[in-house]
Amino acid sequence: MRAIVCKKYGPPEVLLFKEVAIPMPKDNEMLIRIFATAVNSADWRLRKADPWAVRLFFGFTKPKKPILGGVFSGQIEVVGKNVTRFKVGDQVFGSAGMSFGAYAEYKCLPQDGVLAIKPNNISHIEAGTIPFGGTKALHFLKKANIKVGQKVLIYGASGAIGTAAVQLARYFGAEVTAVCSTSNLQMVKSIGADKVIDYKKEDFTRNGEAYDVIFETVNKLPFSDSIKSLKPQGILILGASGISQMLQGVWHSMTGSKKVISGVMSESADDIIFIKKLIEKGHYKAVVDRAYPLEKMVEAHRYVEKGHKKGNVAITIAEIK
Repeated sequence: MRAIVCKKYGPPEVLLFKEVAIPMPKDNEMLIRIFATAVNSADWRLRKADPWAVRLFFGFTKPKKPILGGVFSGQIEVVGKNVTRFKVGDQVFGSAGMSFGAYAEYKCLPQDGVLAIKPNNISHIEAGTIPFGGTKALHFLKKANIKVGQKVLIYGASGAIGTAAVQLARYFGAEVTAVCSTSNLQMVKSIGADKVIDYKKEDFTRNGEAYDVIFETVNKLPFSDSIKSLKPQGILILGASGISQMLQGVWHSMTGSKKVISGVMSESADDIIFIKKLIEKGHYKAVVDRAYPLEKMVEAHRYVEKGHKKGNVAITIAEIK
């Protein structure tokens, strides 16, 4: 099968287009033919080992899993003898998690993995981009226990996590203020933001507004600015924080009235199923900036690493059915 292989950390050029063996499913696994995947911030950071601490978890000198890629949409081709939840021919989408492997034509996953039947009202290209931002935004918003009528600000609202957070917070009944750049204002408003702020023209921390929840999705807003714009019992979500910000958040939660949520996210099949239902009911849609074929993975990584994408960048792998 065709795959993108990463045998060392470095710039986009370390991603090599190769032919490798098709994996074989175990008794409780399914072989999925992948039609589409995506390139997200987590992908290029892992490829680059940025921050350096990535090496402690994913391989000191090179990635332990040479085929990267964490999200997918495709079709089940083979099922193990113990698989009962899915059948051959099912169209599915979801996350490969820490097993990675979605930068390839085929991937084996257990039937209790983070996946669900793909919604019929979206394409594989759209479905393949949804799990990363969707499950991450859902994880943090659930931890913040968003309530109807709360004022929620999403910083970095035009990215993969940001576009998901805007739509989910809106669905949960919040009044959503989205912060992004000039070129993305209309797009963010079109997916449900009640208010939009162009960070190049206005500093929301100086407009006198206070928010119940601030969701910082891109790790570019100073911690002190975020905290001072919260209501007395407000919650700050650090969705892309490093270790130092996490520790700062823990200390602030222990010593003040405002709570800081950060840390490693978790995801489950229930999360994918929840998002699937929202998609089918028209409450959630994929935001796809552009799509590249698998053989253009280096170019896709280079583009995403620049940090200017709108929503998601898709990768087409097999012929879309």
